[in-house]
Amino acid sequence: MKRTQKLVFMALLTAISLCVWLIEAQIPLPIPVPGVKLGLASVVTLTAMALLGRREALCVLLVRIVLSALFAGSFSVILFSLAGGLLSWAVMALTIGLFDEKRLWVVSILGAIGHNAGQLLAAAGVMKSAAVLWYGPALLCAAIVTGAFTGVAALYLIRALRKHLKLFK
Repeated sequence: MKRTQKLVFMALLTAISLCVWLIEAQIPLPIPVPGVKLGLASVVTLTAMALLGRREALCVLLVRIVLSALFAGSFSVILFSLAGGLLSWAVMALTIGLFDEKRLWVVSILGAIGHNAGQLLAAAGVMKSAAVLWYGPALLCAAIVTGAFTGVAALYLIRALRKHLKLFK
């Protein structure tokens, strides 16, 4: 893939992840645990990592976080998004090479666990209390379910992109 093509594809992935993040932020989940959401923007991050590489996925993630903080207009958005997103990215970057593509859902679950851990640690730091860590078990269960879902979704997206775009064959 040429450098310009890669840059354009990264910009497209960033725009898609931002749109997905904005839409998902408007959908309330019927779960009484604060902070639980599907994490659909991670489908795009994982797709970028699988198709383009770790560094490119990090760029897509960071630009999406900065833009989402600008749209949300809140410092807490960037703090919690960075804490969760960077830890999630690090976990996925370390584990993506350990599994074949069919097991991408495992990488996604591990990334979701990392995301929740990062946000819990950020919340504990902001609140200056470890009491928030009691949400850990509930967030772990949510991470397993949502991580599996987003991992399967990323796998189907990757397969569709490879099938329909000449860039990834």
